[in-house]
Amino acid sequence: MRVTQSGNAGGLDLNLLVALDVLLEEQSVQGAAHRLHLSEPAMSRTLGRIRKALGDPVLVRAGRTMVPTPRALAVRAEVSAVVERARALFAPGRDTDLGTVSRTLTIIGHDYFPALYGAQLLARAAAEAPGIRVRFLAESHVDTPHLRQGTADLEIGVVDTTAPEVHVEKLREDRMVGVVRAGHPLLEGELTPERFAADADHLIVSRRGKMHGPADARLAELGLKRRVVATVGTFPASLFVVRDTDLVGMINLWSVPIAHTLGLVTFDIPLQLPGLEVGLAWHPRHDADPAHAWLRATMRELLTQGMSAARS
Repeated sequence: MRVTQSGNAGGLDLNLLVALDVLLEEQSVQGAAHRLHLSEPAMSRTLGRIRKALGDPVLVRAGRTMVPTPRALAVRAEVSAVVERARALFAPGRDTDLGTVSRTLTIIGHDYFPALYGAQLLARAAAEAPGIRVRFLAESHVDTPHLRQGTADLEIGVVDTTAPEVHVEKLREDRMVGVVRAGHPLLEGELTPERFAADADHLIVSRRGKMHGPADARLAELGLKRRVVATVGTFPASLFVVRDTDLVGMINLWSVPIAHTLGLVTFDIPLQLPGLEVGLAWHPRHDADPAHAWLRATMRELLTQGMSAARS
């Protein structure tokens, strides 16, 4: 099959798009060669053809690894979409056998998602779609259109994207609870907003490193202020800090099982805090993709079960 392209490249073999898609996933000639059942020299020659066709290096050395160029990142989502549409075109209908699918699917979200659901998701993949590999990405301190660019296939958690084309499916509302070490003085007696603010130092979770949050805004409305002494980027990291100090942390209900595993105690925060809408988000180019539909359905099931268990 041939795809015509204007310019010096002339005709472009569709196999080059498939190879480009895999190269951008693996960011490694060796990894791409293994995925495509080619020798490394053959994969290197294919990369050379891709570079010539695009007029761009595509992947460049950065120490011992390879990183995509800005042009490669710009076309990544469209390349993936074209390859997926081609696969769907030649697939025997929508009832694609997931046992024959070979894909890497990327999920972006808070660290506690792979901690809580990673093992279950991988077990389901091994049983239902053994050719699917899962890549978990942590949220960055910089807002990046991962779904639009194709660097992630599915976003999970509190989805705050403003991209109009992105599909957002809200599952349930979550809320924050306090967390401290067992035997913490704050657990003794009635917990009031005054005690919550004044009787302990606090730890905040913020991927941007902010030293304040919704709890501080609510305390300010009451004429109160707490002392925040540190911030960390993820909820799991905060739990280890809380475990070995007298700091007061805050986690969402989903993280409660991890806190209890570490011997920590959770409690209701004596403040009216805004709820958190938790759900899934993905780009519409994946709507008809059977592998992505499997991922959405599986994560929807796992997350819904997890939230129900946390509330019980």
